[in-house]
This record gives sequence, C-alpha cells and structure tokens, in this order.
Amino acid sequence: MGKRYYCDYCDRSFQDNMHNRKKHLNGVQHHRAKKAWYDYFRDTSAILSDEQTKKPCRKFLQKGFCDFGPNCRFSHMSEEDLFNLERQAEDERRHREGSADRLMPGRSIEDWLSRREKKQTALGNKGGSEIKEDCEEGQEEESHIVQQLLSIPNLPPSLLPPPPGGWKVKVDSEWG
Repeated sequence: MGKRYYCDYCDRSFQDNMHNRKKHLNGVQHHRAKKAWYDYFRDTSAILSDEQTKKPCRKFLQKGFCDFGPNCRFSHMSEEDLFNLERQAEDERRHREGSADRLMPGRSIEDWLSRREKKQTALGNKGGSEIKEDCEEGQEEESHIVQQLLSIPNLPPSLLPPPPGGWKVKVDSEWG
C-alpha cells in the first residue's frame, strides 16, 4: 500500500507522493482548516479589529445562518457580541498591563539596566570593602519585596526576604 501522509489540520490521510501532497496542500479545504486552526489561537484584540472592519452579513442577520459559515467574508457578530468582545479585549489589555506593573512597580527595564551597568562599572573600578558596601546598598535598592508577602504570618523560610546584611555563610562548612 505504501507510505501515507497525515494532515493534522484536515485530520485526514492519503497516499504520500509528490502529486497528492501538492494537490492537498494547495487545496481550498486545507487552507480553510489551517486558517481555522491558527484563528483559534488569535488574540481577542486582533479578532475585534478584524470584525469591526467587516460589514455585517445580510443573510445571517435575516435568516440566522449563512451558507459560508466561518469562511464568510462578512461579519456574523451582532452589536452585543462586538460590545462583549471589546470588553474582553480591554480586560485582557488591563490584565497584561497589571501583570507588568506587579513585576516591577514604578520601574522600567531601562532603569534597571542603567542601574546594573553603573553598578558593574563601579565594581570594576573599586576594590576591597568599598565593593562590599556598594553591593549591599545595591541589593537593598534592587530587591523589591511585595507588601502582600510581608503581611502573611508564619511564612516558610524559602519565602522570607533576606536579612539586611545578607545571609551568614560559614566558611568551613561542607556540602554533600
């Protein structure tokens, strides 16, 4: 019978030869199935912008169905659906912005990079005890402890913030 080719997008298999594969990959059904697969993972803001640019489908508005289904070039969304999609896109945008603010409140990546660069150039130029003092001060400035974490009683040691002077390490301790 020979080798068979299985298309994940279309969920079908056929005899694997150059002619059959080319015919399938250039076919309309394959392109529709591939588009449907990638549309499933699209961002709601991208879907919203596409739906807002389309005109409403007359047949879908009159009869409640369309012969073209999801492949129709007109929009099948009502005003209420568009409003809900817009709200969902706005919520997702706020959530993304909120998560970025929670990671580094009041600071940007550029600020952090410039501080780090200054610290490394200072470490390269200085020596001895001055380096240690600068590192400790830099750690206190850089470390930002979430206030909600400090308000929780009886935290395990792994979640407690480090002490101001850093952890005490014994020099002659053995590991292993």
